[in-house]
Amino acid sequence: MTSLLVRSAAAPADDGLLLEVTPESAGWRYVGFEVLRLARGRHAERRTEGREVCAVLLSGRADVTFAGREWPDVGRRDSVFDGLPHSVYAPPGDLLTVAATSEVAEVALCWAPARQGVDPVLISPEDVLVSTRGSGGTEREIHDVLMESRPAESLLITEVLTPAGNWSSFPPHKHDTDDLPREAYLEETYYHRTKRAGPPIGPHPALPREGGGSGFAVQLVYTDDRSLDAAVGVRDGDVVLVPRGYHPVAAGPGYDLYYLNVMAGPVRRWQVTFDPKHAWQQ
Repeated sequence: MTSLLVRSAAAPADDGLLLEVTPESAGWRYVGFEVLRLARGRHAERRTEGREVCAVLLSGRADVTFAGREWPDVGRRDSVFDGLPHSVYAPPGDLLTVAATSEVAEVALCWAPARQGVDPVLISPEDVLVSTRGSGGTEREIHDVLMESRPAESLLITEVLTPAGNWSSFPPHKHDTDDLPREAYLEETYYHRTKRAGPPIGPHPALPREGGGSGFAVQLVYTDDRSLDAAVGVRDGDVVLVPRGYHPVAAGPGYDLYYLNVMAGPVRRWQVTFDPKHAWQQ
């Protein structure tokens, strides 16, 4: 079985790449994911070809161009814990360029197969739908970047901020069966970041990436028959692959948790089934 954990490099490659998940490396069909860290004046280029992509500014600022369209100096947050993201969606068939305009820019490239996609667009923080899900020990903040409320062909993207010690993606749910309207098949990546907790979630420095930082979380990935039953220790910058099964997350005490979810499948629907043992906690 493909490992469910993909670690970020401590330092970027010459082209800025920190981490890459492809359908081939993950052993699935739909979701691709990259994280880039670019110094000021450096840029990255990607041809979208038979895929659509959403470039999410994790931190810093960048000029983004695609098919003659230009979005200058996109982004405004210092870390993923400092407010809402700017993102740029691009359809198949042309060249996407991201060039850092701040001292450092970190960018997530979220990929999925597409035939035509939709028109390229800047998704500003004002376009991001914010909600609170859960209560008490399961409360977390949701940032819908590219969910069903916005058009795309395949991609579904959201950010989640989970306070220290809380559970998230809870009650446990799954989306590994193509059985609409009950459930949609979606592959998913969880890109995790951590920081020292402070009241409330807000502008606190992210933990250093070098050496993986000291924050941690735990993600479970399991099926009803336990043919898949994993507890994955997560550090700052790690990605967890969710090919199937339920997948709740617990933030470690003392460390707030951010994660960026990228999902795609044969139908663009977020339709899930809750673990019947825990569904009473919805």
